[in-house]
Amino acid sequence: MEAIAVRDGLLSRVELRLKDFLDGERRLWESLNPDSVELIDSITRMVGSGGKRLRPAFCVAGYLAAGGDPDGEEIVNVAAALELLHSFALLHDDVMDESELRRGMSTAQVAHAELHTERGWRGTPRRYGESVAVLAGDLALVYAERLLAGCPQRVRPVWGELCTELMIGQFLDVRAAAQFAPDAELSSWIALFKSGRYTVFRPLALGARLAGADELLAPFEAYGLAVGEAFQLRDDLLDAFGSSAATGKPARLDFKQHKMTLLMSLALQTVPEVRELVGDDLAAADPDALHDLLLRTGVRDRVESVIGERLAAAQEALRGTVRPDWAEGLRRMAAQAVHRDR
Repeated sequence: MEAIAVRDGLLSRVELRLKDFLDGERRLWESLNPDSVELIDSITRMVGSGGKRLRPAFCVAGYLAAGGDPDGEEIVNVAAALELLHSFALLHDDVMDESELRRGMSTAQVAHAELHTERGWRGTPRRYGESVAVLAGDLALVYAERLLAGCPQRVRPVWGELCTELMIGQFLDVRAAAQFAPDAELSSWIALFKSGRYTVFRPLALGARLAGADELLAPFEAYGLAVGEAFQLRDDLLDAFGSSAATGKPARLDFKQHKMTLLMSLALQTVPEVRELVGDDLAAADPDALHDLLLRTGVRDRVESVIGERLAAAQEALRGTVRPDWAEGLRRMAAQAVHRDR
């Protein structure tokens, strides 16, 4: 059977595991206190809202490419835990970004603020909505840890590194937005932690470590960091040039939130007109004028070129390290992750 087809079969089991776990939690807590299910439903809504499942997919691919058993149960729990970890990150990220949309739907804090208003409760609707979203994110992280409880100890260090890098990357992102200084090196570190390692390399490493193939960690790291950087650059382009209808998120939110993305760092360092327009306040710059200027000065085309270079580097990193069918499968996965419209 084709490598990707085997991966997809395992991912179907991951989906079932997520559904069964969350359904079981909802039944339990509904019997104990019906009000509590609103918190669990916030996680279920995020998990079921149409995510790309990139992290479980790379984890399963790393496991299978390393010779893991396609019928194994442990890989299902590890991959499902990654998706719950991602739900935790998104729920918190939306609060920090004050985002109103996620995957075309109201974010958790907006939905619960509206419920607060509809019910005529006391206190501030916004504060209530944010509190529920933070707690839902915390619970998603607890659930991820529960799914990992029975996994081999050898995967724990990789999981710990993944979680730590995610938190540090998020902090650096928030700090860079507050500091607002064009810093290509810092932007690269943020992309490395939030995408290169978190989205691609560490999930691959979890799969390889679970399959007992530590010799693949080095080539997976080279591949993962290259794909992760290209993935983050695509994210930057979609925020700057995409539409809310396509991405399911507010357009140009990075501009409004002062995000020192790889795209903006490159533009500010290399294009005088962009520096003049932005000055020392990215949020004050007219998003439409900045959008047009980035197009006119060729920044978008330059970033597309870098994305192509990173994809080529990822493909080269796998040469001679995994079976040809998995080298091709991972090449296709990299292209699908990067050449996307949402």
